[in-house]
Amino acid sequence: MSAAKAAQPLHRILVVDDDADIVEMLEYNLTKEGYDVRTATDGRKAVDVARTYLPELVVLDIMMPHLDGIEAGRQLREIPELRQTYILYLTARSEEYSEVAAFDVGADDYITKPIKPRALMSRINALFRREAQKADPGEQITIADLSINRKNYSVSQGDKSVILPKKEFELLFFLAQHPNKVFSREELLQKIWGADIYVLERTVDVHIRKLREKIGDTHIRTLKGVGYMFTDQSE
Repeated sequence: MSAAKAAQPLHRILVVDDDADIVEMLEYNLTKEGYDVRTATDGRKAVDVARTYLPELVVLDIMMPHLDGIEAGRQLREIPELRQTYILYLTARSEEYSEVAAFDVGADDYITKPIKPRALMSRINALFRREAQKADPGEQITIADLSINRKNYSVSQGDKSVILPKKEFELLFFLAQHPNKVFSREELLQKIWGADIYVLERTVDVHIRKLREKIGDTHIRTLKGVGYMFTDQSE
């Protein structure tokens, strides 16, 4: 490891898979890349480790004993300190419903097995790189009754606090930055998930639905066959 990399704070990554060979391979490659790594072999243990370790990224298998990855991800998102933690799912299943279920609980990325270590490292590095390249973290947007603060990832609506996972927050913040402008699903995937991460366009629909469940449908409108728009109701 270079002196420059060693001087930087290590990102904390929790690797969760019931296959010991995969865990060992990922732990070796991530440590070599300069990350601080912990491991777990099932979803239940992953949640327990995450409560004290507070990882910045969880690499999480879907098919596991005791507690599967989908339910583990849901429980991780319920821990206040982990609501902004990245979740990257691993699975040998390529069915669309599995991917949609993963993003429904707040996944940031999704990779099918067999795992190619160099490709996975590239995806993980890209997640943290985009985090470092974000706009001024002190930016705040207030539109009508909605206040969105990027410094602490907080959202309030009137006198109510709204808790959002990272990708839901980023989607809301981006749309609110461009009120009354329509974005297609493809454009939103590029802006929020990035060109180097492949996800289904339906993923955007899932996140929009989640946002509407939490802030209502006043601000986010659907233009059928076109895309989504954030609207200022004061007009």
